[in-house]
Amino acid sequence: MSVDVASGCVQGALRAHSPNQDARPDGARPELVVLHGISLPPGVFGGGGVDALFTNTLDPAAHPFYAQIAALRVSAHLFIRRDGDLVQYVPLHRRAWHAGRSFWQGREACNDFSVGIELEGTDDHPYSEAQYSVLVPLCRALMAAYPDLGPDRIVGHCDIAPGRKTDPGPAFDWQRLWRGLAGRGDD
Repeated sequence: MSVDVASGCVQGALRAHSPNQDARPDGARPELVVLHGISLPPGVFGGGGVDALFTNTLDPAAHPFYAQIAALRVSAHLFIRRDGDLVQYVPLHRRAWHAGRSFWQGREACNDFSVGIELEGTDDHPYSEAQYSVLVPLCRALMAAYPDLGPDRIVGHCDIAPGRKTDPGPAFDWQRLWRGLAGRGDD
């Protein structure tokens, strides 16, 4: 897996366009990776709910929960489905609207300098083997493309929005990610 820095595209990712993006501030570049967890409807895997949310096509009548969120304008750079399919919604050199109010190491507005990766899942349901098999090489590719990134700059949404967000939750196996990034198996 690799990243084309000029286009901001991840090789091998399926493409879908999210309008919920804009230019990063002048001089801003990826310095942080934020891992999220999402399922739509909540607790349901598969289907097109996440794609519809990120592309502003979510039908508020399709599920009672959708009526609450259909007007949101959010996106992520990348989404890893349960089966390991990788979808890219926003080029990496642009700002995706994934973190909301956030701060990291004294800096606010993490969307300005982060890459948002959504994993299809919930806080309390283990993420799939296929997802880790994509996440590890994806993080390696991001670190190779953007020298300010490293394993210590991969955080959860819960870390940059404590008290407001809990994802990717206790079901996410951070040790598995660290082992994979260190080349000690599991990927």
